[in-house]
Amino acid sequence: MKKFSTAAVVLALASVCATFASPMAQAAKCEFLANAPDSHTVVRGDTLWGISGKFLQHPWCWPDVWGMNRDQIRDPHWIYPGQVVYFDRVAGRLRLGKPSTSGGKTGDVRLSPRIRTEGMGLAAIPSIPSKEIEPFLSQPLIVEENELKTLPRIVATQENHVYLGKNDKAYVRGELHGDTSFQGFRPGTPLKDPVTKEIIGYEAVYLGTVKLAHESKDPNETHTFIVTSSKEEMGVGDRLVPILPTPMLNYVPHAPEKPVEARIVSIYGGVQNAGQNQIVTINRGKNHGLDIGTVLQLSRAGKFIVDRTSEKKKEAVKLPDEQYGTLFIFRVFNNISYGLVMQVTDSVQVGDVAKSPD
Repeated sequence: MKKFSTAAVVLALASVCATFASPMAQAAKCEFLANAPDSHTVVRGDTLWGISGKFLQHPWCWPDVWGMNRDQIRDPHWIYPGQVVYFDRVAGRLRLGKPSTSGGKTGDVRLSPRIRTEGMGLAAIPSIPSKEIEPFLSQPLIVEENELKTLPRIVATQENHVYLGKNDKAYVRGELHGDTSFQGFRPGTPLKDPVTKEIIGYEAVYLGTVKLAHESKDPNETHTFIVTSSKEEMGVGDRLVPILPTPMLNYVPHAPEKPVEARIVSIYGGVQNAGQNQIVTINRGKNHGLDIGTVLQLSRAGKFIVDRTSEKKKEAVKLPDEQYGTLFIFRVFNNISYGLVMQVTDSVQVGDVAKSPD
């Protein structure tokens, strides 16, 4: 399979930056490619991961070789179309500049973090292809079983309609906690941990949005909502979740703070195999130390075989795990996370391993 291009630009050698890098991050080798180009002109449609992949063996590890701490990498620097990334082979770093109109280079500028200001970054290239994950950022797709009991629910529909569409009324019971805009969803297929076989969550079906028209003060009376958008038809029994602000899209990749070993739980869309740009869930989340931007390496667990050459009859030995790609975590729940499949040389399958980079 072809390599997937997407995360940010590297800025200095790993040895220069060990001061701020975490122990897990320092374990990752951020080395330049032997055939790295002298420069790259940034064009619209580029991603920071893709640019880094032209220069680095592991394009996701640019924040570590830059030497930023966790507070600094929350807001990455910006790179715009038309700028040129130069590879300074003597210094072992990349520099950012613009082509000179007089035929030479302008004074190159060392890449460095910049504080985001109002209106800045509208034309900047993203870390990863945001269009692939935007639908997953604000829609509540993972619901834990104990959450279902506390969410507002539709108990009746306008004029006894079986299903609701845009501009229809929905009658709701439950605590609103001051919120007025909600998303509707229907609990879907249970997600089982590939190892323990226990249900660790439910992948919800996103239905659309509703807005509060009248809030009841009487606990025995329903609230009235209006359907403002409809992706799927809503009906009695469907649940409502408050709409949260859409998070910043320009995520910065980093290794987890502590060792993590997860398994692929499901592939979004109900298919058996996933490739580049597809979404998967893993059986690790906030409770296991994962956060947005965590990068994990994908591998397939080695099989157990019978060693026919051994003097011991039917002696079983395990083949090594085979690493084949990278997973970028972009949304995290308590025990489940969503990841975008990045570089892969094989298809992703349920049960495959996603662990801290070597």
